[in-house]
Amino acid sequence: MNQDERRFDFHGLGLALKRAREEKGWTQAYVAELVDRDSRTIMNIENKGQYPSFDLFVKLITMFDVSVDQFIHADGGARSSSCRKHIDVLLNSMNEKELVVIEAMLLKQSASK
Repeated sequence: MNQDERRFDFHGLGLALKRAREEKGWTQAYVAELVDRDSRTIMNIENKGQYPSFDLFVKLITMFDVSVDQFIHADGGARSSSCRKHIDVLLNSMNEKELVVIEAMLLKQSASK
């Protein structure tokens, strides 16, 4: 296994943190102030999957009550396409109402085949 295969992809986690922040109505600047960082750092974590320090990582997942399990074990150990992983992350970040809409769309799509 080469170095790149062992790296954790923070993009999905960044999206989940962004969604949790937006649900609270908080700005990146406000979160940055709470964790004593620059707002650009928060922006890069959310949008570019930048690796936070361990301390910041713990602060953010605790602050937003985001479980990292879904990102670490997203594919159950099996290789999965990046598209499937991205869709999985997006689905995990949705609320129940959004999931019902997605389910209805998928059922409609499969019924038309």
